[in-house]
Amino acid sequence: MNDTPGWTSPGSAPSDGQDDTGIPRPASPGDADGSAPQWSKDQPPAGQWQPPTGPVPGTPPPAQAGLGRAGQRPAGPWGRPPAAKPGVIPLRPLTMGEILDGAVSTMRRYWQTVLAVSVTVGVISQIAEILAQRYLVPAPPEIDRDASQAEMLRQSVDSMQSSLIGMAPAFLIMVAATLVSAALLTVVISRAVLGKPVTIGAAWQEARPRLLQLLGLTLLLMAMSAGIMLAGLLPGLILGGAGGAGLAFLGGVGASVAVIWLTVRFSLASPALMLEREGVIKSLKRSAKLVQGSWWRIFGITLLTQLLIFLVAMIITIPFAAIAIGASDGGFDGFLAGTVPENTWSFLIITGIGGVIINAITYPISAGVTALLYVDQRIRREALDLELARAAGLPGYGG
Repeated sequence: MNDTPGWTSPGSAPSDGQDDTGIPRPASPGDADGSAPQWSKDQPPAGQWQPPTGPVPGTPPPAQAGLGRAGQRPAGPWGRPPAAKPGVIPLRPLTMGEILDGAVSTMRRYWQTVLAVSVTVGVISQIAEILAQRYLVPAPPEIDRDASQAEMLRQSVDSMQSSLIGMAPAFLIMVAATLVSAALLTVVISRAVLGKPVTIGAAWQEARPRLLQLLGLTLLLMAMSAGIMLAGLLPGLILGGAGGAGLAFLGGVGASVAVIWLTVRFSLASPALMLEREGVIKSLKRSAKLVQGSWWRIFGITLLTQLLIFLVAMIITIPFAAIAIGASDGGFDGFLAGTVPENTWSFLIITGIGGVIINAITYPISAGVTALLYVDQRIRREALDLELARAAGLPGYGG
């Protein structure tokens, strides 16, 4: 059983104070000494209230008075009572607005821990990117305008290849920093759901043993995506010519669709690995099970979240890029004349500051939405809200 309250994966033994259905059992006066009276529904003990045998005036018909999902109170004449909310989300199936609000509320309520994680990761990533652009990425070659189209294309491909090779170390550092950020923020959000505080030290202590497995999960997903894209493009590239180009296009489209489908199917593997403390393969299976039947909903929420993150990034990038261009040697006149700003220290540092701010805002939102989607799917499928309410110490849900 997972020793983190509220995140026990299905299949474990019932918790104390619950029956085998997971519904909290109310304490009776004799529980303390083990002398609780045993009784059946046909013969309750003397002195206890007996339910009426006939309908009570003012109550709904039996078809309307039953419980809905396990552990929920029945809907009254004025609708369902509000769900308990010990933390940043109500403990019931969530809407997209509540998922985004939960991610933003986590940033506001635990801003010290969240900013400590996201800003640190952003600074490390931007420093690596600045150093790579300054010392590793070659200067863009001058394209000979008199060259043929084939030569110009070859020069552009060579320049892109050199840039990708130069940025490889910065990319690896960025991936590692992003993994650490996602792991720590997932722990923070899991505590925010319960309304419990968490420090950066406690989050690191809990996330550290899972980092290597999280890295393995990320590399496995990247390798799967690259393999699918290669399999889709390779037949057309081997065939060559006009027919090969058309086949490569169709194969690329099909491979892209397959990659998107797998990405959404395994999008909940990271929080499952961190919170349920399972292995890489079991986390992939858990994600596939949780996403099954809700693929389009998770795809839509993820897509809208990424669009929101893109808009936030653009709003922050544009003013910092304008300041960086103005501080460069050519200034705005050179930029309007078509001169690309060189990788000067002033240009790189100013754009790097903007990058840190973007990371500080977007990392918590992205990690928060993913973690809360995982929580929402478990609430919908496994009644996790009852276990979370018990772990949060809400009255009426057992100890």
